[in-house]
Amino acid sequence: MDLNRLRTPVVAGQFYEARKDALEDGINECFLGERGPQTLPEIQHGGKNILGLVVPHAGYIYSGAIAAHSYNFLAKNGFAENFIILGPNHTGMGSGVSVMTSGTWETPLGEIPINQDIAKQLTKGIIDDDEISHAQEHSIEVQLPFLQYIAKNEKICFVPICIGMQDYATSKEIGETIAEVVKNTKEKTVIIASSDFSHVGFNYSSTPSEGIRVDDYAKKQDTLAINKILDMDPEGLIKTVHENNITMCGYGPVSAMLTACNILGATHVELLKYGTSYDVHPGNSCVGYGALSVY
Repeated sequence: MDLNRLRTPVVAGQFYEARKDALEDGINECFLGERGPQTLPEIQHGGKNILGLVVPHAGYIYSGAIAAHSYNFLAKNGFAENFIILGPNHTGMGSGVSVMTSGTWETPLGEIPINQDIAKQLTKGIIDDDEISHAQEHSIEVQLPFLQYIAKNEKICFVPICIGMQDYATSKEIGETIAEVVKNTKEKTVIIASSDFSHVGFNYSSTPSEGIRVDDYAKKQDTLAINKILDMDPEGLIKTVHENNITMCGYGPVSAMLTACNILGATHVELLKYGTSYDVHPGNSCVGYGALSVY
């Protein structure tokens, strides 16, 4: 793989603003707006030992304010130097589980390098070295501007893992591999699971019964999944998603993150914020978003 490879953004101008100044203004609004934490993030030292986060990955106008709760909580509790970002594979391209092991990703806020050492250690077992699945995938890309915005001039790096296979055995192996690598990493490392929750209504395959509003149905479904996350139950999460036909796109990444955090000694999960696209644009379709922290 080309060590100097630059991945340019594929959803700038769609999921978030393409110009630096406009993007910074948009992220400001995510934090300061009514649905956000209503404060700008400042890196503080001490506090809770954040091991993992759940963060949505829709367009910032819909989910950015919910994502801001995760990132504000992280900033208040020490931030990190490394981030392992797990996202679902929406495109179907590439390997079933893939890590990109070298290169740099670009956003309108600058460039953020892949931590090659961590990425190469993670390339084992079910996790392949494959950049094809990352070429058009948005679920990891949309997290980077938030991290860059908070870090400012501080040096950070990340490792992207794109997950198409979301069964429990796969998630368990990914989580165990991540935990093993993080244990041997000197720098502070946080595992981010990028996922939206239920996709319901006219635009999606999940439709509520007549008389139930789409956002109410999404919240009802998502509560089932969120309760399993709060219980720190990665296997139960996947079982609950399957048994209740919950249209959560990144349950595999969340399960893998929980598996790793359990091994790394996490004892608490906190629901920071829940919201839906209906809050922004009421209609006949709705997507749920949750911000959670594991420590």
